[in-house]
Amino acid sequence: MSPETLVEDITGLLEVWVAGWAGCRGYRTSTEGRFPAALRADTTGEWEVFASEPTEDEFAALAVRTTESPARVLTILTNDPSRYTALAARHGLNVTSDTQTMMIVDMETQDAEDPWLSDDDLSLSTFEQDGVHYAEVRSGDAIAASGRVFVVGDTAVFDKIITQPAFQRRGLGSFIMRALAAQAFGHDVRTGLLLASADGQKLYSHLGWTTVARVLMLSASHDGTDLSLS
Repeated sequence: MSPETLVEDITGLLEVWVAGWAGCRGYRTSTEGRFPAALRADTTGEWEVFASEPTEDEFAALAVRTTESPARVLTILTNDPSRYTALAARHGLNVTSDTQTMMIVDMETQDAEDPWLSDDDLSLSTFEQDGVHYAEVRSGDAIAASGRVFVVGDTAVFDKIITQPAFQRRGLGSFIMRALAAQAFGHDVRTGLLLASADGQKLYSHLGWTTVARVLMLSASHDGTDLSLS
């Protein structure tokens, strides 16, 4: 599926991303009506439902299910965040995160070569396990930066791109993305997808990624963390 097609089909975009995100983390997936869901067994132990531009009736039904447990999360992919913020308030849900975005890239624009580190104190390791490709930069025994990617069809879904505070502002985020892209090119990939935090959006924009939708996380509680990192 090409980036242009995905941008036009937000539902398809979301389904591909959920499949890749769940693949990266080993989550079991299901559906809630027409929307995908993932069981966050390692964190909340609850299902998280992902909906793209649901109707008001669909949102009401999803809200009822979400309010049944404080740990449940309803994540909305939308280009009209104010509408769903208002609906959330009407149905007793709190916005726990509203700064994330879904981003997309044409993988043909990305570097297909394995990157190299100019700092002799750092080392790169890459490996694959259960279909997930990992990249880690270490300084001695300490992990300085890391990330993972899972391929769904012709789409590479990137996840948990993290640089530890002591190693930030050294270009390691870009380095990890290039290392993961090089692994993803072992598959016939055309498109890249990821969920970006507010800080990550600057990095990915610099690497040629573009935003296609805002992401709202809703819960009956006030607790929530960004999906891209948690």
